[in-house]
Amino acid sequence: MDFLVLFLFYLALVLIGGVVICICSKTHRLKGLVRRGAQIFSYIIPECLQRAMRRLLHYFFHSRNHTFIILHLVLQGMVYGEYTWEIFGYCQELEFSLYYLLLPYLLLIVNLFFFTLTCITNPAIITKANELLFLQVYEFDEVMFPKNMKCSTCDLRKPARSKHCSVCNRCVHRFDHHCVWVNNCIGAWNIRYFLIYLLTLTASAVTLAIVCIAFLVHLVVVSDLYEEAYIDDLGHFQVMDTVFLVQYLFLSFPRIVFMLGFVVVLSFLLCGYLCFALYLAATNQTTNEWYRGNWTRCQHCPLVARVPSATPQAYQNIHSHGLWNNLREIFLPAFLHYERKKKEW
Repeated sequence: MDFLVLFLFYLALVLIGGVVICICSKTHRLKGLVRRGAQIFSYIIPECLQRAMRRLLHYFFHSRNHTFIILHLVLQGMVYGEYTWEIFGYCQELEFSLYYLLLPYLLLIVNLFFFTLTCITNPAIITKANELLFLQVYEFDEVMFPKNMKCSTCDLRKPARSKHCSVCNRCVHRFDHHCVWVNNCIGAWNIRYFLIYLLTLTASAVTLAIVCIAFLVHLVVVSDLYEEAYIDDLGHFQVMDTVFLVQYLFLSFPRIVFMLGFVVVLSFLLCGYLCFALYLAATNQTTNEWYRGNWTRCQHCPLVARVPSATPQAYQNIHSHGLWNNLREIFLPAFLHYERKKKEW
């Protein structure tokens, strides 16, 4: 059982690391590093294996499938299963507050609710029926979103802040990104659910990490382990130090220590991404706009090589109207806001 937990723990870390690398590879500098790394591996890995890996990666990251939804639920089930099976019982014996121990379950329920909403909610797909209405929601900046542009795939006029998703094969209004973990695009109509889902997922990971650490620390204090001594390899008595204490806890509670390591790493990753998502929400930007805006700013850098005749225009965020208005637009989508205005007219 412990070997299975260890294997799944490292598998989860590899998958998380892979997703982080995929996100980081969208930046200009890291994309070049990833490309050079791929060139190096192309000389080592056989061609047939490379083709199989490309097909597999294309299936996972460039086509709609439920693989990451299943993985998400399995990992969440394993973490909460271990929490319920061992940590909850031990903490009750140590007389932890019941409200404190039930908080992760409350966060889990809220998280699964908004996870489901993010998965099933229409992200604001542009169709012939709503094309004209979406065209009037946002102003065209003539830099990132010029007027009278058509999507060559959907054969629709492109509203400002929209983008065609190659994974879903549809145009999405206020397109943020395609999230493999929910198997759906994040757009104007489900970004609010996605932010709450991300917030509760981060809170769940942090809460579980805190409970695990509190349990282990409380156990050490109650049992006076830090005052104990041990005999080293040379037969000498040694005062209990931190390294030996961690080893002792690892051997005594391997699954709990594995889970703690997983949720701590996950907490750092999620906190970083949550801060980035909240920054975008506060400044009324999407991930797509932030990435493309950074690219246009790079074009003005004298160190970036470009075609001499090119005269790149400076991109400015014209959609930010203050913190509260930006957040209100997230939680009251512009399409609904526009329809209310239309009724008032």
